[in-house]
Amino acid sequence: MDVGASIERARAAAGLSQRVLADRTGISQPTLSRIISGDRAAKMPEIVSIAWATGHTVAQLTGAQTVADRAQCVARATNGSGMEDMRQALLHFLELDDYLAEQAIPAAN
Repeated sequence: MDVGASIERARAAAGLSQRVLADRTGISQPTLSRIISGDRAAKMPEIVSIAWATGHTVAQLTGAQTVADRAQCVARATNGSGMEDMRQALLHFLELDDYLAEQAIPAAN
């Protein structure tokens, strides 16, 4: 999968310019441009930042099997919380946990 093209689609879907996405992620705009064009590989921390900034998951940007495909969740929305917002927040944490497990980074106790 072309990660740069996925990032570009996510950026456009989020309605962000490259400059705004760069500002939100802390990645310089020239570096972001090189990642999108495929001239530079994205590092995992950059992909995680881009995912958060665009409202996508790491799996969506990298083409990996998503945690969402493997996870089932049930929750009760309270205090005006939207179920989809709660689900997206949960999936971001599950994606991060999955990434940390793949990198053999132990969970904090």
